[in-house]
Amino acid sequence: MSTPSFRDRIFQQEDINFLLTNRIPRLFVTRFMGWFSKIEQPLVRDLSLWAWKLFTDLDLSDAKKDRFTSVHDCFIRELKPGARVVDPAPAALTSPCDAIVGQCGVVQGQQVFQAKGFPYSVTELFGNGDEAAKYEGGCYVTLRLRSSMYHRFHAPHDCHLRHVTYISGDTWNVNPVALKRVEKLFCKNERAAFRCELQPGGPTITLVAVAAVLVASIRIPCLGALFHPRYPGPNEIPCDAAFRKGQEMGWFQHGSTILVFAPRGFALAEGIQEGREIRMGRRLMDIKMPWSAAERV
Repeated sequence: MSTPSFRDRIFQQEDINFLLTNRIPRLFVTRFMGWFSKIEQPLVRDLSLWAWKLFTDLDLSDAKKDRFTSVHDCFIRELKPGARVVDPAPAALTSPCDAIVGQCGVVQGQQVFQAKGFPYSVTELFGNGDEAAKYEGGCYVTLRLRSSMYHRFHAPHDCHLRHVTYISGDTWNVNPVALKRVEKLFCKNERAAFRCELQPGGPTITLVAVAAVLVASIRIPCLGALFHPRYPGPNEIPCDAAFRKGQEMGWFQHGSTILVFAPRGFALAEGIQEGREIRMGRRLMDIKMPWSAAERV
């Protein structure tokens, strides 16, 4: 059995954890951390990185560079070439990010779960009932990024990014403690839904990037956009950007959660279950039928 980290020992009480990470001025603290993390003064940077390593299991051995100008520079770090292996099988939909698997399974009607006994509506999450209806009977996976993890996300399959919907919102913490206490948390927080059409001529999947306290910024280079609590719009963004499986799509400025939705014709890959740690590029879902059949279901 592994020894609990210093951070785990401090926050082992759920009430304390929830109070310290949620009963604070969340938006103000998030904006402050966005500013503070970019300070490039060496002493501030070094002390901040020391504290980060003290409270988490931060591992920078697979980072592309070994010196960072700021905490922010470390947070959005790139990986060394070959640090992640992307499953090349055409029938494999891979994980877009490094993460801990949260709630996952079949979309029942338009209902899914953030935690046991805490359902939410896909329509509320997407902000669009027509889009949500496409995933009835399909499957979903919640991917939670810890603060110490690599925070860039990648295409889970060859695809075209066709549309992005940005929805402004709150910045509740999205850790397991909060997910068991705040109803419809993912539907309350700031988020962006990325609608991707799989190639060639395949079905559509949707990735929903959910922001959280300290982590309410999402950078999408192909759009030239940085989503954040003061983002002025537009909120509905058509696009046509092509990605190969495993190609970088964007990154969290500080990290959070990605929800992956796939229509009928997909199934969770073997071993995908709550609590499992997964790395970008590993098989997340299996395509169980040809594109044409999946589209007709």
